[in-house]
Amino acid sequence: MFLLQPHRVCLVCCFLFFTTLSQAQEKIVIRANVDKSNIVLGEQIHLTLEAKFPPHNPMRFFNIDSIVHFEILNRNKIDTIDNEEGIRLSQSLTLTSFDSGHWVIPPFELMGDSPMLTDSIAIDVGFSPFDPNQDYHDIKDVIDVPQEKKKKNDWYWYVAASILLVAAIIYLLARKKKKPIPKVAIVDPFTEARQELEKLRRESLPSKLFYTRLVDIFRLYISRRKGIESLQKTTDDLVGQLRALNLPTESFNRLAQALRMSDFVKFAKYEPGTDDKTDSFNTIKSSIESIQRLPTDIKIENQ
Repeated sequence: MFLLQPHRVCLVCCFLFFTTLSQAQEKIVIRANVDKSNIVLGEQIHLTLEAKFPPHNPMRFFNIDSIVHFEILNRNKIDTIDNEEGIRLSQSLTLTSFDSGHWVIPPFELMGDSPMLTDSIAIDVGFSPFDPNQDYHDIKDVIDVPQEKKKKNDWYWYVAASILLVAAIIYLLARKKKKPIPKVAIVDPFTEARQELEKLRRESLPSKLFYTRLVDIFRLYISRRKGIESLQKTTDDLVGQLRALNLPTESFNRLAQALRMSDFVKFAKYEPGTDDKTDSFNTIKSSIESIQRLPTDIKIENQ
């Protein structure tokens, strides 16, 4: 008779043990349970669905639209627990029923290559328990409640409230004072332009911001002095209208060059030198002084 040696028996047992353990770990486990099996009408129960998947196994979950004789009040999010043994999915649903009787929650199917079904769950739905030892109380008719008579001294409250209201109005009117209207100093365009130029000269600004402020000062001055819409005009349009002032040719050309230099700095990203900035500043300043000396009847027509 052939007998296995002891060490071979141990090897065979270990192999069978680990094979059984591996198969158990690769098995998908599903479960459905409730926290109550007996409820009264409208009482809530919680249905818990679980599915455990081995590692590297495709996951899916139950798709429940409705349950006969029950209403789904709430669906919690699907919880996921991932560990070395695999992944566990679980979801809790809050149910209730308004149909009395013995009902069965049907099995839920987990779709896949080999569909799986949970166990069915029996639920008894009934009415609130009746205690025959309690006294019987019949439904009572509507009881008329006599209206309370108004007290004769109610008018005192109305008088007191009226006095307080009048006193509050008088107090507020007495405290209210007319706010003095601040006097706004009127500055003529020429003085304002000179003040702004002096302020710009003391500031150390980047080239782009310097030319923007410099040309804005000139545009605002010429708008207030001659009434033209210089703030909305392009540089070429403004230069064309300034010809009507009949400035000396050299002064006009220097002014036009200073205005166009601003466009080069702002739009063409030209970086002027210190001498260019000083020359543009002096040109705008002298142009404002020259225009200020012109007769006031010389106007520039808006185009």
